[in-house]
Amino acid sequence: MAERDFEFMASSGLNAVRIPVGWWIASGDNPPRPFVGGSVQFLDKAFSWGQKYSISVIVTFHAAPGSQNPYDHSATRDGSQEWGNTDENINQTVQVIDFLAKRYANNTALLAIELLNEPLAPGADLSRLKKYYEDGHKTVRLYSSTTYVIMSNRLNIENQTELLQFAGGFDGAVLEVHYYNLYEDKFSNLTVEQNIDFVRNNRSSDLKAITNQNGRPLTFVGKQSAGSHFSNPLDY
Repeated sequence: MAERDFEFMASSGLNAVRIPVGWWIASGDNPPRPFVGGSVQFLDKAFSWGQKYSISVIVTFHAAPGSQNPYDHSATRDGSQEWGNTDENINQTVQVIDFLAKRYANNTALLAIELLNEPLAPGADLSRLKKYYEDGHKTVRLYSSTTYVIMSNRLNIENQTELLQFAGGFDGAVLEVHYYNLYEDKFSNLTVEQNIDFVRNNRSSDLKAITNQNGRPLTFVGKQSAGSHFSNPLDY
């Protein structure tokens, strides 16, 4: 991440960027191994560049203590998923949200804080997740009344509306969903045009099902990804 990235986004007409962080961002210059310090300094720079180029910043909590899913982007090293198993790591997660909200609440580039990226069911228990989302929302509101608070849907669920009514009970709450045109055989041989058609015809109906007309909560597609197996180099 460098200033030229923000300059490029601004020149391309983009107005927001989603930046992932891990729990160790609140641990100073010497976090527990194997993590390294310095991430908060880079995030500070991102906010400065966001102000300079009129790019709003969405901070997403990508790696919680214990890991909220078994994937490497959540900082698990062995595929374990232990977030939410104890009050201790949930409380530590809230403390990181407190750190982020306190540090950036008055920065004009801050648009939203996402409380947790892609918690995976059934390991991420719904009742404990809701309690954490409630505590996280309350924590952000200690420092800002206008920052959007994003609550991510769980992965691996059939009912995509399981958080819809819950999230709608909080001011400034946003329900985030992620859509992947991959990981299933039906996407294996789609062309670029077919991927786009799938989004228009299928994802639009999926999105409609989790969108309330009264705007409580708002709905945010945080990720939309297609597989990188196109045969024609021009498709990239």
